[in-house]
Amino acid sequence: MLKKIIIDCDTGVDDSIAILFALNRKDVEVIGISSASGNTDANQAAENTLRLLKLAGREGEIPVCIGATEPLKGPKRPYPELIHGANGIGNVILPESAQRPVDMDVRDFLYKLASENEGEVTLVTLGEATNIALTLEKYPDFSKKIKNVVAMGGSIFGSIGNVGPAVEANVKGDPEAFDEMIMADWDVTMVGLDVTTAVHLKKTDVDLALSYCRDDCRNQLEYISKALVHYMRGARIQNWMRGESPLHDPLAMIVAVDPSVVRTQKRITRIECEGKYTRGLVVTDQREYPIEGRYVTHCVEVNENKALNVLFAAFQESLR
Repeated sequence: MLKKIIIDCDTGVDDSIAILFALNRKDVEVIGISSASGNTDANQAAENTLRLLKLAGREGEIPVCIGATEPLKGPKRPYPELIHGANGIGNVILPESAQRPVDMDVRDFLYKLASENEGEVTLVTLGEATNIALTLEKYPDFSKKIKNVVAMGGSIFGSIGNVGPAVEANVKGDPEAFDEMIMADWDVTMVGLDVTTAVHLKKTDVDLALSYCRDDCRNQLEYISKALVHYMRGARIQNWMRGESPLHDPLAMIVAVDPSVVRTQKRITRIECEGKYTRGLVVTDQREYPIEGRYVTHCVEVNENKALNVLFAAFQESLR
């Protein structure tokens, strides 16, 4: 049975790999994509998404909607050009698509998709949660229509951060929105830096995949190889990594379709929305009398080799 997925993303380099992975999974049906701000502006993210759909031979098949350009509260964080380039996808210029974004408010777009596929949809969020929070505010029953949520963001062990001490970019960009999302009445799995930084995507992985990929995927892997040049340069400067990078958004998408790649824990969870150094911190409480919050499933360990195998299997020849 096809797994129906809605993607909410700020289409940067790692988002683009996650999207292409989902588009090439034979057991996945992407029914809609909304753009968020984060790696780049929501308008640019939508444009990047449309060009990726064209690259994958899916132009005009999947609706794309432009989402919020500002967080619920506080200033918008600077776009990380060091990591994602000026255009969000590593400064690679993909051919323009004839498809245009749908002319809808993102809240109505997400609610309509959820209503038409009630109880069947996995919502995968790869950026700031602003669109999701805004939809929940307008349509309180939105959470009842979604099967489950898989969100790339945060960390829970307190020693890993990429935009501050123990603070991850997607959560930091709009902490209030992320808190609203995890407090809604639905099943949320967070795929955080605890596991995404434990999977290292190497340039040699992509080179190897190019040697055995399906013919219809070659252009996509060639794009990934080009985009990773800038992305891995950023990882080298920011994280002291050489010829490799963490697997952030693609791992969240992998978990959405194959959760066996991770080990998880359920914890009462909230997002810290104040603090000079801790705004955006994921707070979990395992005491007998915990803070007010909801149980969230957190990924705490990952099988790196299996995750990479699952990722590249989507692009290779198959017996079926």
